[in-house]
Amino acid sequence: MIEYGIQLPVQSQSTIYAEPWEAGAGPEDLAEVAGAADRAGFAYIAACDHVAVPRRLAPAMSTVWYDPVATLAFLAGVTERVRLLSHVAVVGLRHPLLTAKQYATLDHLSGGRLILGVGAGHVQEEFEALGVDFAGRGAVLDESIDALRKALGPDEFPEHHGKLYDFEGLGQRPRPAQSRVPVWVGGSSQAAVRRAALKGDGWLPQGDPRDRLPAQIERIGRLRAEAGIEEPFSVGAIAEPLYVGTPTWDVGRRTLSGPPDALAESLRAYRAMGVDQIQVRFRSRDRAELIDQISAFGADTAPHL
Repeated sequence: MIEYGIQLPVQSQSTIYAEPWEAGAGPEDLAEVAGAADRAGFAYIAACDHVAVPRRLAPAMSTVWYDPVATLAFLAGVTERVRLLSHVAVVGLRHPLLTAKQYATLDHLSGGRLILGVGAGHVQEEFEALGVDFAGRGAVLDESIDALRKALGPDEFPEHHGKLYDFEGLGQRPRPAQSRVPVWVGGSSQAAVRRAALKGDGWLPQGDPRDRLPAQIERIGRLRAEAGIEEPFSVGAIAEPLYVGTPTWDVGRRTLSGPPDALAESLRAYRAMGVDQIQVRFRSRDRAELIDQISAFGADTAPHL
């Protein structure tokens, strides 16, 4: 069976996907939606990461980007079982020990529910304001993953010696509740896919349409086989916008809608490609409709997956 997760509304409001009602929403709405996903069997809820959005990008991206650690910690307290995913944390913007302190605490407090999704980032001004090399962000991310593996591991005094980061003899507690925090790598460029295959426990594609996924998945499998990596790996996909049932309003031509079994049949095509988890997003006009969609998906569509 394929797993399903959701990128939460409200916490990021890019005009590419945000619904109009989210502009006036807040913590209560976020908590109610997260609770609905928890009850409906979703594998994870996800929050994004941007520190500051430059004025030139604000009309498209908006400046509404909740901090992922604070948001997921808040939602850990109002949910019981759903995993907590950063999709994605731009970890190169922060020293690995700082990132490890934040996410280890989150994993500890949530009873081991963290999935650390990481990505290279794309906003140059953000990097410049924080004193991080934008042009070299791929190399920064590569070493950040290595350093985070050490800093989120079992050792109270982690040790890492690299080109960019060097630390030892510095203790951090609490340790993560998980013996190994899963690291999922985001991005669909050649470098990102290679990074996911060789350094990650999973891959979070960024907008790959269905017809592009098989080649990407094949490449991941080949790279891991050539490197002799045999550990479990989670391949992700982002589904088209969904609406369970027959909509009575214009949900857009790209939106998949219809009876639960028909939606499930369409989504099962992802599993046939080798996808392990799909991220879904539902069209909605208010919080109540979104919660109804989440509940209907969990009760009526998911069993057919």
